[in-house]
Amino acid sequence: MTDTPAIDAADRLRGAGLRVTEPRRAVVEALRERAHASADEVYTIVGRSLPGTSLQSVYNALGDFVDAGLVRRIEPAGRPGLFELRVADNHHHLICSVCGAVEDVDCVVGEAPCLTPSDALGYTLHVAEVTFYGVCPACAAAPASAR
Repeated sequence: MTDTPAIDAADRLRGAGLRVTEPRRAVVEALRERAHASADEVYTIVGRSLPGTSLQSVYNALGDFVDAGLVRRIEPAGRPGLFELRVADNHHHLICSVCGAVEDVDCVVGEAPCLTPSDALGYTLHVAEVTFYGVCPACAAAPASAR
């Protein structure tokens, strides 16, 4: 399922079999606001609307969401894990090695898995997760001294 902004946060939670609470709703809304967010970034966004929410509550919600398939966690090398609402479509990511920007990139072939290893060693493959690293257009255009 890709991110569908028209679906209410409460409906998303119920659809994933989760109880609807204000902190959970706020976490979903934070991930709508910031497509690839760390737990700390989600916590900061949630704090604007629910200042009494604890960081542990945000971590718990994110963990529950990942377990329920509502949220996907990506783990870029050398960075904290990031969370996103776009799930179940086998998309990949582009990450700028200068500024850390993260962009979604659709599957290269279009159906999972979109990459095939040279030897699957007998595994039945379901998904391929690829992270491309490079320099985004804004960083490439900036003078070297600004990087």
